[in-house]
This record gives sequence, structure tokens and C-alpha cells, in this order.
Amino acid sequence: MSATESRPDTSYFLRKLHSLTGVVPVGAFLAEHFWSNSTALVGARQYDETSQTLQTIPFRLFVEWAFIFLPMLFHGGYGVYIWLRGQSNVSNYPWVKNWLFTLQRYTGLIAFAYIGWHLYTERWLTHGTSTYATVARDLRNPWYLAFFLVGVLASSFHLGVGIWNFLCKWGLAATARAQRAAGQLGVLVGVTFSVVGVLILLSFRLNWHPFASYITAK
Repeated sequence: MSATESRPDTSYFLRKLHSLTGVVPVGAFLAEHFWSNSTALVGARQYDETSQTLQTIPFRLFVEWAFIFLPMLFHGGYGVYIWLRGQSNVSNYPWVKNWLFTLQRYTGLIAFAYIGWHLYTERWLTHGTSTYATVARDLRNPWYLAFFLVGVLASSFHLGVGIWNFLCKWGLAATARAQRAAGQLGVLVGVTFSVVGVLILLSFRLNWHPFASYITAK
């Protein structure tokens, strides 16, 4: 046996890790981010209070770097590497999985750029102290709003397909029936995240708070 044959397949482990980091913690980060930002649907004060509370989490910087930023950089960076080396064959074989593969690559690039820009402008430049008023002011720019809308939809789609891909790759959905269920779960996650994300953007853009009654109900 040659040295090449006995050498472990590094790409196999990297792709497994890439799939895992797409769901945990990147997917968890998106879920938390959408959840905390959804307080804008209640009111501006509730959004600001939630934003300030998140800044008081003990060991926040360590948690962010160890469990969010570094895994996200790996997932995005290795995803770009896969994208550059991959080849699409949708023109020759227009099957659903091929289209999902192609769309997954492109939405991944968009999501990587969107999340990076969002963290830079709303986390680094403001030191995590952005308010409802500052976000609403930014979204009054139609180009800014369009960029965020595309980013939210691309991230939601990418996560939905990523969950289906993760469950299949890790052997958690081995049978045809399980893979169909995994696909349905991915669709549910993608649609839910898309709807919630768009509602949050509309809240900032239109100063719209459909759950404002939660305040008076207490």
C-alpha cells in the first residue's frame, strides 16, 4: 500500500465539519439573531432593551469568538473553496438536487457577504450598541433595504437546504422516507426564517409593531 493510499481523506473530514458548522453554530446564531431582532415587532424600546441585555452576557467576547465568529469564518471560507472547485451540471441534468446544489452555492456566497457586512456595521462599528432608531434610519435607504432583504432570503434558503444536507451527510436521514422528511424540515425552516426576517425588516422600515399589544397585556 502506498503512502498516498494510507493517508486519511482530509477533505472528507473538512466537508463533514463544514456541514456541521453550517447548522451549529451558524444556524443557531441566525436563530438567536432573528429571535432577538423580532422584539422590534413589539416596540422600539423592547428592541433596545434586548440589545443592551445581550451586551451584558458574561464572557461574551470569548463565546462570540469561540462559538460564532471562528466557526462562521471556517464555514464561509471553506464554502468559498468548495464553490470554486465545484462544477454545476444543471444545464445537462436539470434535476432538483442539482438545482439545490447550485442555489446552495450562490446563496452561500450572498449569505457570507451579508452576515459579514451586518456584523461589521452593526456589531463592530457600533460596538454592539446599535439602537432601533439607527437601524430604522439605515433601512430608509432603499439600496440598504434591498441588500438586507436579499441577504435575509439567501441566508434562510441556505440554512434550510443546509439542514437537509446535514441530516443526509451525517447519516441521520439514511432512508428515502427520512430524507423526504429532512427535506420537508429544511423547507419549513427556510420559509419560517424568511417570513420572520421580512417581517422584522418591515418593522424597521415602516415603524410597524404588530405585537405592541404585548406591552399593555402585562
